[in-house]
Parts: sequence; structure tokens; C-alpha cells
Amino acid sequence: MRELYPDPEKDWKPKIQRWLLDSDARFDDFIFQAGRWTREIYERFSMFMDRFHIGGWRRWTFIEPLSEGATLGLGGMIVMLALAQSAFRETSDDDWLKKSELAVTFLDRYGNEIGSRGIKHNDSIPLEEFPDALIKATLATEDRRFYEHFGIDIGGTLRAFTTNLRAGGVQQGGSSLSQQLAKNLFLTNERTIERKIKEAFLAIWLESRLTKNEILKLYLDRAYLGGGAFGVDAAAQFYFNKSARDVNLAEAAMLAGMFKAPTKYAPHINLPAARGRANQVLDNLVEAGFMTEGQVFGARRNPATAVDRRDDRAPNYFLDYAFDEVKKLVSTFPKSMNERVFLVRTSLDTGLQRVADTTVDNLLKQYGRDYHASQSAVVIADLEGGVRAMVGGRDYTSSQFNRATDALRQPGSSFKPYVYAMALESGMKPTTTVVDGPVCIGNWCPHNYEGSYRGAMTLTSAMTHSINTIAVKLSISIGNGNPKVGRAKIVALAKSMGLRTPLPDTPSLPIGADEVTVLDHTVAYATFPNLGKSVTAHALLEVRTGDGNVIWRFDRDGPKPRQVMPPAVATDMIYMMNKVTEEGTARRALIPGVRIAGKTGTTNAFRDAWFVGYSGNMVGGVWIGNDDYSSTNRMTGGSLPAMVWQAIMSYAHQGIEIKPLPGLPLDKAPPTPARNQIASQAAGPPVMRPTLLTARGTQVLIQIEHLMDEAARTLPASAVVSEVSPDPVPPRDGAPRAGGYASAGAPTSGN
Repeated sequence: MRELYPDPEKDWKPKIQRWLLDSDARFDDFIFQAGRWTREIYERFSMFMDRFHIGGWRRWTFIEPLSEGATLGLGGMIVMLALAQSAFRETSDDDWLKKSELAVTFLDRYGNEIGSRGIKHNDSIPLEEFPDALIKATLATEDRRFYEHFGIDIGGTLRAFTTNLRAGGVQQGGSSLSQQLAKNLFLTNERTIERKIKEAFLAIWLESRLTKNEILKLYLDRAYLGGGAFGVDAAAQFYFNKSARDVNLAEAAMLAGMFKAPTKYAPHINLPAARGRANQVLDNLVEAGFMTEGQVFGARRNPATAVDRRDDRAPNYFLDYAFDEVKKLVSTFPKSMNERVFLVRTSLDTGLQRVADTTVDNLLKQYGRDYHASQSAVVIADLEGGVRAMVGGRDYTSSQFNRATDALRQPGSSFKPYVYAMALESGMKPTTTVVDGPVCIGNWCPHNYEGSYRGAMTLTSAMTHSINTIAVKLSISIGNGNPKVGRAKIVALAKSMGLRTPLPDTPSLPIGADEVTVLDHTVAYATFPNLGKSVTAHALLEVRTGDGNVIWRFDRDGPKPRQVMPPAVATDMIYMMNKVTEEGTARRALIPGVRIAGKTGTTNAFRDAWFVGYSGNMVGGVWIGNDDYSSTNRMTGGSLPAMVWQAIMSYAHQGIEIKPLPGLPLDKAPPTPARNQIASQAAGPPVMRPTLLTARGTQVLIQIEHLMDEAARTLPASAVVSEVSPDPVPPRDGAPRAGGYASAGAPTSGN
């Protein structure tokens, strides 16, 4: 009965088994059908592709190269995107465009205008007001297909590549106008594949966010055209004393020709080259179909003539340095601040700057050929770190590279004060006896300049005579027998004093084998007369907005001095370095009636010659050498550099309150050697410096200025009475103006 009538409760098991078998069968059928469908589709696809199959020589001539090219192209695009990521970080800030629109007017320390940098916002010209000739000349020369491409002119790039390949060098540029703008806004001028990739992507990025006219306007406003002028309007003012609105065809062609190489084709440097380039621009106008030969004929017959700027001695190296400082400072301001027009009072002493420029030029003209030395850099600063004068090279018009701030040169023996200071901190004294004798670190065995050894001597004597072996032995002693530890301590002290460049750990570091900048090296020496307090090199004293509000002051907002060395060590170093100038290698640097201290420096093969020194008022550094690192004719730091330093600093100490160096009596200054007078005469006729404000007088004027500013803000507009007065008699060079913003903030050169 149980077999005929199964239990209903147990009947579910067969059902599940049947369901599982059915599911398995359906799944197997699906797999089979899918395989069959896949084979059918593949066969149909194969039959379809067979129609396009190319074999034989055609395959290996066309198909395979194209296939490989596509693969490599895709891989290249991925690599390019990866390289471009760093460039796009520059555009991550929504305020990227405003940040690049700074317009800065610079004043010297006495309030006299000395120049400007950036875009002149108040004089910025709308695109529609630019002369048609200027627009056409720019497009015909820089990017004829500007309004047709997407940021990269493929045809122009290929054409430039072919031309350069045939010529065996760079004859024609392939960058579009958008690419050039991207470089001006975000990149440097380095010629690398990486930069070109970044430039291309940023050009496309600009095209996606700006109109063509906006890109063209930015290019005309931002391009550097030589002479410290950025933008065509500033260049027109500089070269032709007129607005860009008023330039004629010949002048427009000359301006357009300078986009490629502003230094090479600047008319105030090389007028024939500028006119030759302008004639090429006129050819471009005709070739592009923008003008006819008849329209440009007049410009060919009457080429443009630039204003004579040979006597224009604007402190361009200093202005470039100050502008960089402004840009760094503005980057620290809150994003809510949209101000882009600034009035900046700097630490520059125009009279001292003029003397520094003239001295370098005259002495290099007289002695440069004999010494085989062609370039120089000079920095003069007060003991607070404010740069009073800066010479970045012999001629700004021929080279805008600032050798005072950007050139990395070996300091030679002028690096030894860092070593001796660390030795004194380690417990030695100026009277400590050391032995001048052979020393080796590994396979490196230094020698003295004379090639001989002097035996036992004091630290003071070793410093005075600049003994190389002693400096190396001190580095070993500082590290308690471990030269690596000793050098690490020396590097730490040098960096705390102000050296910002990398100082690799090499055995030759104690004798100045590592590289420094003239600016850092000079201001670091101010630590000694400041009794161990390190100061920061700076060009900015005060920053105001366009409407006159003070938003930053160095004395209030700038970095404060830091004690990095015991005062007793600094005093001992002053004593030792004073012996260098009065009894050692730097006697040509002596100044009548002024106690000074410093150190000479000469590198291997006489490639670099230095003198860095200081008084109780100022610190100064002079480097002389060649840009190509070629050797001079046995020039030492005690020769021409000391002569340049002496001539400049003699003027700098005229008309000011001479302050003594700590530990040195002022009334025992040694007589000046006769050869120093000869050097001063060679530097040019003597220039008398006007008497300047004392430090106390300056502070009083600054306080009065701030009180008057506060009072003016509290007065109602109706209470302010305008007075018209005749222009005051202009002051002598270097003297402060009477009245106004200039005189109120005038610091003194007697600091």
C-alpha cells in the first residue's frame, strides 16, 4: 500500500531532483547554443574582414606601419598625459589668471619712482583699440592660422619640423600663439621635450576656457619684449615714447619682430638687426595675404627708429629681483584679496646703485682684458638684510640673467668663515694653535695657494693667510675626528646664516667647493656684525595697494632676525676677519676712516674670484669671473674684486654715521694703501654722496607718516582741504624728497 500511495511529505525530493536536472540541461543547452552563435558570428566577421585583407608587399608597406604607429601613438598619448599632470597643477587655482596680472610700481627707499613691472592695468588697451597693422603683423609672424586651429597648429608644426630637419637646426618655430601664451603664463623657457608636452596640453586647456580674442589680448599684454617691458604697450612706450595705439606700420613690424628674440632684436641694442627683422615681418604680411607689397612699401622706405636709451640706467636687475619677491608675497595673501595693483617701496639706494654700475663697468673695461674676466655680480645690503644695490651683470640689455641671485658659483676661500665660526663654537679660540701641514681625506689631499706649509700658527693667522689645510683640519676636529660629522655641522651653520643653495657633502666643502649665490653669501656675512643674528635678504620695505593702503611692511610683517651664533663667537670672527683686510689678502679693500672685515675667495683654475666684507653699517659681496666658467688670468679675490668693493663701499660710507664693528675701535683704522687710491681713480671720478638721514631721524619720519595716515582716515571727506603748491626743487641723487609718502618712509643708509 505504501508503494501505491507514497507519503506526500516525502514527495518534494523527486521534484527538486527533476528541477535540478532540468536546470542543468537548460544551462548546458545555453552554453552549447552560445558557442555555436559565437562561432557563427566569428565566421561572419572573418568573412567580412577578408574583404579588407591585404597581403604581400602592401601589408608590410602600409598596414603594419600604420598599426604599429597607432599603437605607439596611443602609448605616447598616455605618457604625454602623465607628463602634463604637473603643468595642470598650475591651473588648479580658479584665480590663476588674476595672479599673473600684477602691476607693480617700484620706489626707491626715499620714495622716488625707479621703474615698474607687470601689466599696466590703468593703461591696458582693449583689443579693438590696437592698430590693425600691429594685430596683422603679430599674426603673420607668430601664428597665421590662429583663428583656425584648436590651440595646436598641426600643419605649422609639421612644416617647422621639416624646415628644421632640412636646415640641420632650429630655423623655424612650430609653437602656436596659444602655446606661447601657455609658456608665458605657466612655464619656463627651458628647451625640453617635457616642457613642449606641457605647453601643448596647456594651450588646448586655454582654448577651452578663453575665446580667441581673449588669448590674443593676453599674448599682446604678457609677452616680454626686452628692456624690462612686458606687453606691446609697455614696449611701445619704452622704444618709441608712444602708446601702442599710435604706432605706425614700421613700428608695429619692429615690435612684432621682437616676440621671437627680444634681446637679439631690441632696437636700443642692435638697431640694424631690429630693422632687418622688421623687414622680415613685412615680408610675412605680404606672404600671408594680410597686406600688399604697395601697402608695406612706405614702411620699408622709412624704417622705425627707437628712442636712444643708452643713458637709461634703470636698476633692472634689482627690479626683476624685487618683482619676484612681490609675486611670492602676493601668493601668501588670502584668496579673498583681489588687489593686483601695488605701489612698493624698496630698499634700493639709487645713488649707490649708480655708483655700483659705473664702478663695475669702468674697472672691467680697464682690467677685464688683462685678467680675462668678462662678468661681475655685486650685492650691497644693510645689516638688516635690505639690498641697497645689486649688479647682476655688466649690461642688462645684452643679458637679463641675474648673476647676483641666480648664478651658482664656487665661493672658494670666502666659504672658510663658516668653518672657522663652527670651530670657535666647538670651543676653539682665535689664539688656538694649529699646524699647517699635509692632510688627506681618503685620496684627496688639498694644497695651499703657495704650494708650501707654514707649520704652527694661530687660528687668526690661518684665517689671515687663507690656509687651505687648516680649514680641512678644522672640519675633522669639529667632528671629533669624523670629517663627515664636522662637515654636517658646518653646513647646518651656513644654512642657518642664510645660504639657501644645496651644499653637497664633499671633502672639499671646507675650502669652498660647493656653489652659492652672491646674494645669499653676502647677506649671510651680516651675521657677524649683527653679533650672531641672522637676517633675511629682501628688497621690499613696504607694499601699498593702488589706493594707498599699507598692507605689508617688512619691519612689521617680515621675518625677524634669529640668533644662530653666540655673540662672543661673532666678535672673535670680526677680529679675525679684520686681520684679513688689514694684514692679509684683502688690503686693497681698505676704506679711509672705516674699520672693515671680510674674506677673499679664489677657486681652482682661477674660475671665480670673490671678496665679501662688512663694516658696522653695511655688508657687500663682489664676484668676478666668466659665464662660460673659463679661467681668468690668475685673478684672486684680493685683486679686482677687492678693488671693486673698495670703490663702491667708499661711496656708500660717505655722509652717514660710521658705526664701529664690535670689538674694534673706530679711531684706529689703518691708512689706506696708495694702490687703493689708484683703483678708485680707475673706477671713475669721485662722486660726493649727500648727507643722509640718521636711523633715528628715519624712524621719527616713519612714525609721523603712519600717524598722518591714521588721521586722514578719521577725517570726514568735507574736512580735507586740497592745496596746490609748486613742484619742489628735485633733490640730488640719493637724497630723500621733501614731503609726501616718499620722505615719510625713508630709511637711512646709516643703519
